[in-house]
Amino acid sequence: MRTRIKICGLTRIEDALAAARLGADAIGLVFVEQSPRRIEVAAAAEIVRVLPPFVASVALFVNPTSSQVGEVLERVRPGLLQFHGEETATFCASFGVPWLKAIRVRPDTDLLQCATDFHGAVGLLLDAYSPAAHGGTGHRFDWSLIPADLPLPVVLAGGLDPGNVAAAVRQARPWAVDVSSGVESARGIKDATRMAAFIEEVKHADVSNGP
Repeated sequence: MRTRIKICGLTRIEDALAAARLGADAIGLVFVEQSPRRIEVAAAAEIVRVLPPFVASVALFVNPTSSQVGEVLERVRPGLLQFHGEETATFCASFGVPWLKAIRVRPDTDLLQCATDFHGAVGLLLDAYSPAAHGGTGHRFDWSLIPADLPLPVVLAGGLDPGNVAAAVRQARPWAVDVSSGVESARGIKDATRMAAFIEEVKHADVSNGP
C-alpha cells in the first residue's frame, strides 16, 4: 500500500506548488486565528486555484462557527475539511463535505471509541496531545497506542520529519502521514529540500513494508 502524504500549514503559492511537484497528495490550509500558520481566505483561494490536478486541498479549523466554515467552502472550495477542536460529529457532517476528525492522543485515549463517535469521518487524524495547542506543536506520541483494528483510516501526524517518518510508516502503517513543522525553514514557510527528503523517506518505507 502506498502511504499518502499531506503537507500542512501552507501559506505561500510557491510552497504549495513545490509540494505538489515533489509528490504530495494533499496540502493543508489553516484557518485558525491563533495559529502562526494561519492563512487569509483570499490567499488560500489563490493557492487552491493554481494547484495541479489530483492534489487535494484540506481546510483546517479549531472550533469554528458554521459561518466561518461556510465562507471557506464558498470562496476556497477545499475538497476536505479537518476539525481539530471539540466539534461534534453532527457539526462536522453538517456541511456536506468529506471530513477528518483530529484526535490528540494520550495514553488513556480510547481510539476505538473515537472511531465509533466519529464514524462518519473519512478518517481520524492522530496527533500528539498538548495542553497548549490543538496541533502543529512538533511533538510526537507513542505510535503503539494505535489499535491495529481501528475501523477508520489513520492519518498520522505529530512531530514527523524526514528523520523519523520512515519508522512511523513501518510501525503504524497509516493510510497517510501529515507534516507541518518538520519540513519548515520558518513557521509557515516550507523548505523544498526537507519536503523532498520527507516524501522520499515515505516512499522507501513503503517499499520495505511491501504490499
